[in-house]
Amino acid sequence: MENKTNEKASSLRWKILRRALLSHPPTPNPDEQSQTSIKRISRRTSNGFNMIPSHIVDDERSSLSKCNGSAARDARVCYSLPIPGSPQLFLTQRVDNRADLSDFEICNRYNIDNTGLVCNWPSEDVLAHYCLSNADIFRSKNVIELGSGYGLAGFVISAVTEASKVVISDGNPQVVDYTQHNIEANSGAFGETIVKSMMLHWNQEDIFNVTDTFDIIIASDCTFFKDFHKGLAQVVKHLLSKAASSEAIFLSPNRGNSLDLFLEVAQEIGLHFSVTENYDNDVLKRHERFLSGEDRVSWPSYDKDHCYPLLIRITL
Repeated sequence: MENKTNEKASSLRWKILRRALLSHPPTPNPDEQSQTSIKRISRRTSNGFNMIPSHIVDDERSSLSKCNGSAARDARVCYSLPIPGSPQLFLTQRVDNRADLSDFEICNRYNIDNTGLVCNWPSEDVLAHYCLSNADIFRSKNVIELGSGYGLAGFVISAVTEASKVVISDGNPQVVDYTQHNIEANSGAFGETIVKSMMLHWNQEDIFNVTDTFDIIIASDCTFFKDFHKGLAQVVKHLLSKAASSEAIFLSPNRGNSLDLFLEVAQEIGLHFSVTENYDNDVLKRHERFLSGEDRVSWPSYDKDHCYPLLIRITL
């Protein structure tokens, strides 16, 4: 019988997402999905690095779920930015541990994955912290977040950095619906910053209206899907303005060889990059605690290759 650890990553991803999202997941069959397979694919966690403290304010059956044909329960999550005087952000997110058939139908229709709806992923939390700690680089800049999911980093930039414009984009129309709802709900926190949602698939060709538009691109954990490497690299090249200071800021774990393969593609199309491992003392300290086992309770499956995001800065 074929060794299941040799299955395609996409197949394993869907199996793991199914287990994570179904309300009553079946007992896993060791022959069907080994721990090695899980290590290769997923590092979902409820706590993560916890750089931006958060708590659920209330649960609700939001109109978003009804519009999407979903019975999923949403919740308003309050993010408390750890800087005196900063506003709190309230983001409606899915919290019910189940998925609907419509979710997967949309994934197939738009050639996208469903991970943006699952949770606020650890690398996004670290990216939000990095943006908060380096707020000056965004001042008076046009910024776009790619593959945003719930877009915590994009919302942090919108709320505290005095950016001129922030676009929070994703290829999943359901995610974009949540983003637009959350923009409207937090509009009072953005000051003079213009904040918009955008549906953007990395392989779409009709992006001429935003070509050479953005001073800074941000993204977290977007290099995992190897099928999208070329599209992601090309959209970065198209979207970045020609200004000398323009750059893309990615935070991504290695995840096997996926990051290296993406950087090879980026280099092939003429992009330049640097990779930094130790870019923030607070993030590094938490990484070391997880790695040493000192804090295994909050993240028992922690693995450096799949969990610790490296800082990648990309320029034209």
